[in-house]
Amino acid sequence: MDAPATARPAWVIAPEPVGSGEVAGLLREYLTDVADRWYRLYRGRAVTAAEIEGHLAEDPSDDLAPPTGVLLVARHHEAAVGCVGLRWRDEKVVELKRMYVRPAHRGAGGAAALLAAAEQLGREWGAERIVLDTRKDLVEALALYARHGYAAVPRYNTAEDAPYSEVWLGKALR
Repeated sequence: MDAPATARPAWVIAPEPVGSGEVAGLLREYLTDVADRWYRLYRGRAVTAAEIEGHLAEDPSDDLAPPTGVLLVARHHEAAVGCVGLRWRDEKVVELKRMYVRPAHRGAGGAAALLAAAEQLGREWGAERIVLDTRKDLVEALALYARHGYAAVPRYNTAEDAPYSEVWLGKALR
């Protein structure tokens, strides 16, 4: 039986501006989630609002906009519930950044849909490879990437550029 004409797809993924209010909120939630895990693990406490503001000021995601990149936003029944950034590293390599799905929507396929959309966009841009960095304590992310064919690669960024990174992964796009 065909779906009714009024049925909407569960996940709609499209580029959106980094600075829009809803998207800025997602990016703040992403940073709070990963920073809070790090602060609890290494400092024994939660991240503070001032620390989040400092991190946002240091690394504002401005490069996730044309011509250097893009931010893809996942909407589930019209609500923005996830995002992933893609930016050029060089003429053949794109980098995955800021992968996030709100906790209430995890386990419903949003992260896999975002990852697939980012990979497809990388192919459309002509990239041959996609890379990312992450941390060892982000076990859900590591499992997602492993399920989708990402494998260890040598460190491609500096400790200054990515001071919290512990794991570097990549995947051929062609």
